[in-house]
Amino acid sequence: MIEPHAPAPPGSPPPWGGPVGPLGPGPGAPARLPVRPGTGRFLVLAGVFVCAACGLVYELELVALASYLIGDSVTQASVVLSVMVFAMGIGSLAAKRLRRFAAAGFGAVEAVLALVGGSSAMALYAVFAWTGDWGGLWADGPSFLLVAFSLTIGLLIGAEVPLLMELIQRIRRQDAGGAVADLFAADYVGALVGGLAFPFVLLPFLGQLTGALLTGTVNAAVGAALVLGLFRRDLSRRARWLLLSANVVVLAVLASATVLADDFERAARHAVYGPDVRVAVRTDVQEVVLTGDPDGRPLGLFLDGRLRVGGSDERRYHEALVHPAMAGSHARVLILGGGDGLAAREVLRHPGVRRVDVVEVDPGLARLARHDPGLSELNDHAYGDPRVRVTTADAFDRLRGTPTASYDVVISDLPDPGITASTKLYSQEFYGLARRALAPGGRIVVHAGPVSTRPRAFWTAESTLRAAGLRTVAYRVGARAAGAQEGPDRAAGPSHAPRDWGFVLAARTPPALRLDPSGLHPHTLTEAALRAAARSATDTRVRDLPASTLVHPRY
Repeated sequence: MIEPHAPAPPGSPPPWGGPVGPLGPGPGAPARLPVRPGTGRFLVLAGVFVCAACGLVYELELVALASYLIGDSVTQASVVLSVMVFAMGIGSLAAKRLRRFAAAGFGAVEAVLALVGGSSAMALYAVFAWTGDWGGLWADGPSFLLVAFSLTIGLLIGAEVPLLMELIQRIRRQDAGGAVADLFAADYVGALVGGLAFPFVLLPFLGQLTGALLTGTVNAAVGAALVLGLFRRDLSRRARWLLLSANVVVLAVLASATVLADDFERAARHAVYGPDVRVAVRTDVQEVVLTGDPDGRPLGLFLDGRLRVGGSDERRYHEALVHPAMAGSHARVLILGGGDGLAAREVLRHPGVRRVDVVEVDPGLARLARHDPGLSELNDHAYGDPRVRVTTADAFDRLRGTPTASYDVVISDLPDPGITASTKLYSQEFYGLARRALAPGGRIVVHAGPVSTRPRAFWTAESTLRAAGLRTVAYRVGARAAGAQEGPDRAAGPSHAPRDWGFVLAARTPPALRLDPSGLHPHTLTEAALRAAARSATDTRVRDLPASTLVHPRY
């Protein structure tokens, strides 16, 4: 209990202006601070600043992790943020009941928020690694856990506002408008700092797991210091010990998790990729993992947790992508994506190729393709060929700066249009730039995702190519290996691996779907197989689909 005051006459209000609560004075009671009111007000607003920065980091971390593990960043961001904003409103309403115990309530909220927010990335990644069940947004398991974390963190962030408003008013009464303005100014500036710190400091230097744990540690320390240091006289002895014990436990849990983060990440990586991980790097763009070894186990290349290269179907995908487009003049070839060098390997099998430009957004992947013994062996040391030139750039920006009629063949070996970041690379504007880069008689081939599971997205890509002034022929190639995921599809786990890959060959005049008679024979593709692939794709056609544009994506 707080220190006793002189007894008041029966029926008169307490001397601090509100009813006595078990954890402190009621709403409106002036706080008994160890510092002057001006200093106390500054410290509260500084605490608001730090807590707001931590809260936004939690939000961005959930969005980033969901986009990385599930894909489709627009959907994940929309779900996380909308659930959080809704929960913040509910949390604000619920916190009205805690105004009597504003200091103790705020301390408890910050301790729980630090624990939940700080550990959320590790918990989500653990479920992803050891269950692999990220099949859909509303599926059981991790997707449900994502919504649960968003809801819980939103409730706790929303509860902060009325409690902080009560604490500020206890320090020095002022009009409600002025108090709201001060509180929200500190909150919004803190959110700005947190929003900038996440992509530019926490993510690149600490990673998602350690960054979230460190944010939770700061959140807990600041919340505890604010309540136990500034408002300790408004708390009973029992409340002070409870808050102190809770924060010590939270800090101990977060510190232990931080120390064990590297071991946890290695164990989770083995759960995802198997025990033979030999290279694992986080580039500026994605996580790149290589499994197997050059002389024994088959090579596996994973990008952001999805198998990109592995097994016999790797060659089926790349031969189907490259060889039909090479039937014709092919002296100058542009490969958009394909940083692993495997599309370049197939291009170089054709005589008459004088120059191959590879435009890869991730320089880390290109370095691995050049220097890693297993991957460079698989791509036949394509990057050692003097005709191959690798450029680190965004494919859209690269095409904007490409002179007219620069290439005989353009190969689009990009993540399928189901990934939000790739949508602009399947737009009418993008294909218009590619058309401009084609020499007379040139061809462009586009990997447009799995036909069997996403026919509408595939045929939207075909419709978009036609809207850009190109004539098209579609074909698809089936996967043979069980659970195969080669090609840049973002399938979610082996059970959701693509059963086929869809391609669209396009040119200014109707292109002929055939193989180059002057090139080396593909291992997995024949003229008869190509004709069957075209008939198979045509059977799935979805008609009258509008083109996808930058301002109106249709995927």
